[in-house]
Amino acid sequence: MKRVVCVWSPDWPITVWLKTAVECKRTPPPEGVPFALVERGVRGLTLYALNAPARALGLRRGQAHADACAIAPHLVSAPCEPERDLAMLRKLALWAERFSPCVAMDGPGPAQDGLFLDMTGGAHLFGGEAALLAELRERLARADIAARAAIADTAGAAWALARFSGRVETIAPAGATREAVADLPVAALRLEEGALTLLSRFGLKRIGDLYGLPRAGLARRFRGEAGLRVVERLDQAIGAAAEPLRPERPGPAYRTWRAFAEPVIDIAGIEHHLPGLAAALCAQLDRDGRGARRLALIAFRVDGRTTAIEASLSAPSTAPAHWLRLVRETGVEKLDLGFGADALMLSAPVVEPLTARQREMGQDGEAAPDALAGLIDRLGARLGEGAVRRPVLCESWVPERSERWVRADEPARAEAAALDRERPILLLDPPEPVETLAELPDGPPARFVWRRAAHRVVKAQGPERLSAEWWRSAALAEDRRPRTRDYYRVEDEHGRRFWLFREGLYGREDADKTPSWRLHGVFA
Repeated sequence: MKRVVCVWSPDWPITVWLKTAVECKRTPPPEGVPFALVERGVRGLTLYALNAPARALGLRRGQAHADACAIAPHLVSAPCEPERDLAMLRKLALWAERFSPCVAMDGPGPAQDGLFLDMTGGAHLFGGEAALLAELRERLARADIAARAAIADTAGAAWALARFSGRVETIAPAGATREAVADLPVAALRLEEGALTLLSRFGLKRIGDLYGLPRAGLARRFRGEAGLRVVERLDQAIGAAAEPLRPERPGPAYRTWRAFAEPVIDIAGIEHHLPGLAAALCAQLDRDGRGARRLALIAFRVDGRTTAIEASLSAPSTAPAHWLRLVRETGVEKLDLGFGADALMLSAPVVEPLTARQREMGQDGEAAPDALAGLIDRLGARLGEGAVRRPVLCESWVPERSERWVRADEPARAEAAALDRERPILLLDPPEPVETLAELPDGPPARFVWRRAAHRVVKAQGPERLSAEWWRSAALAEDRRPRTRDYYRVEDEHGRRFWLFREGLYGREDADKTPSWRLHGVFA
């Protein structure tokens, strides 16, 4: 039977604020002083979170800050930081993976201050459910995190018991969810304020009061979707409707395991099992026509911790031999096995569809594109991720801005289409000035001098006019703004071809500046 643990920290925003006070150079309030975090709403400042002394004075979440100050003139307040609270809760969820591989944060709502742990079939590893809850709370207490924990057959029931049972640890017997939550208030169903008010008017104060009501009649008593929400939350709490958990770090779809009867204590033992794991993972990917873009090798230690290394691939691959070379280049010796590992997992957390390519006749070994990808992967493993880069096209009329460099292992995206115009292979960055002699001011040059060598133009094609990017030029100083360019493809008497441009227009743009010529590229 499914068993879910809910861990709730009633003072989570306050806890995060106090723990980051030193880092953010803030002065924490004195001990025992009522303290609250406030948020700005449509009606002004309201209380977002309170510490225990503030709650003892009768202050509550959502109360107007002015009313709270009237009740407690010595109230200390500070702006809330929901983004920081969420980020710290995500870190806590990753820490909780030592208890369960499926850890989810509390669902969307005004306060995300709890975690769900799917402990189905796993509580016995910690000495039973009571010992599990005690260890959870003890570890959190060491970090000065006040928490309550409950375990039940459903996430909704565990959520309700953790917040409304009045006990720091609550265990709902398996198969007795309805009885465990029957005496809890209807607010334990995670409903909106309007639905709770209407239920109170109907005299429905406990969850058990809803059991005997017909579902259709209960839904019709509300307007819009509120009635359906009440029925849905009730069914989720008692197990009549499924409520799947969304783990903060979902497990990879493609992975293969190897468990050991005796712990492996050295790297040689890990390397011995790698070929079998790689072959099994390759078979899974081949079956679905996909290739790995990232590999993760995780060793599960006997002390409950994990150690891992990851390697990126520049192209999807299903070549076990290449995987093994890449993992070894990344450094299997980086795995800290401690007192030994009793399980090993090789996974592909990032995959892409694999496009089949036909090899040339008589070609042995890897195809040329695969060989290049393998070289890039090995260089990245040795030099570090991000050390190997490749150019990609980007949207820009200015030639020197029409590309950017990205990591070679970055997944392929839809790139800007190349211009349907002839461009030189070699571009000079920046374009180099040349001296020209033109027959007409607006025409191509008849002669030009570049790097002290004179060239007589025998053929010319153009102009191709490229205007400056006005949205960028507006932010530059007047003397630094780019001007309109007229590009020409020219050929000299020796058959060499060049790409020149005239910057500026005679009498029509920057009349106080004389147009200048520059060489931007050389055709092969």
